[in-house]
Amino acid sequence: MKRVFSGVQPTGNIHLGNYLGALRQFVELQEDNECIYCIVDEHAITVPQDPKELKQHILDVAALYLAIGINPEKAIVFVQSQVSGHAELGWILNCCANTGELFRMTQFKAKSQGKESVGAGLLTYPVLMAADILLYDSDIVPVGNDQKQHIELTRDLAIRVNHKYGKDTFVVPEGRFMKAGARIMALDDPTSKMSKSAENIHSRISLLDDEKKIKKSIMKATTDSEGTIRFDIENKPGVSNLLTIYSVLSGISVEDLEKQYEGKGYGDFKKDLVEVTIGALAPIKEKYNEIRNSQYLIDTLNDGAERADEIAQNTMKRVRDHFGLGL
Repeated sequence: MKRVFSGVQPTGNIHLGNYLGALRQFVELQEDNECIYCIVDEHAITVPQDPKELKQHILDVAALYLAIGINPEKAIVFVQSQVSGHAELGWILNCCANTGELFRMTQFKAKSQGKESVGAGLLTYPVLMAADILLYDSDIVPVGNDQKQHIELTRDLAIRVNHKYGKDTFVVPEGRFMKAGARIMALDDPTSKMSKSAENIHSRISLLDDEKKIKKSIMKATTDSEGTIRFDIENKPGVSNLLTIYSVLSGISVEDLEKQYEGKGYGDFKKDLVEVTIGALAPIKEKYNEIRNSQYLIDTLNDGAERADEIAQNTMKRVRDHFGLGL
């Protein structure tokens, strides 16, 4: 059985892009793999956070993990900062990484925006991400395509350490990238990825949005002046994005949707998509509301932290031995 690791930052409500692009794969993977899913709260503090809000966001994401179908009897679900091995291994790997490869990271360039001085965490967080993965001898890491460079860094660090300190120090992981057709774009700008940091709240649909917000966001979504409902990413990115969302949420193929809406306008299409989206998200919201403030959620995270820490401590003992650390 392969071991799978992945994590989500607790920086706000999970949106459809996160869910359809990655989190649904988390649920699929738990059936045939040993899965470890983490709320990576230490990554969140690379930028300033309100401590009280951060604590709430951690629990929000944990509750959504369970609400979408992650089963704590099949997968380990825990909070990163509850397992000290993440920070310890992160420091060790920082000593093995080169500043040049970190400065080349595309996301660092984007987030630093050319500033002369930014928080050091923005530069080194890909190393902490590598530690997250390597700490659990992970075989598979399901991530979005925007994280491909970070997976390559993780593999490079693992191979580098194995070459210098012993070939069995780390398992070299493989990335499992987003399936074709599940890339969800912003509703207001279908040439950009859906993002929870976008200023326009109608650029995205979050899993916990109410029905009025879902309707408004979809009805305002960018289309084009052609008036025909067909999939053509290059010439009709807005309509193509809505077709993708409709198809993934309903299980109806894009080809069948094109036939279904032949001769119909965008208004009818969007109204139906509103109903499909509301219907698909309703059971998630219902489950979320059941467990968000429950002792069950806290117990699940504490149990997950204990199980994760047991694996992590075994890895750290091996790493310390190979590096000559401790007595």
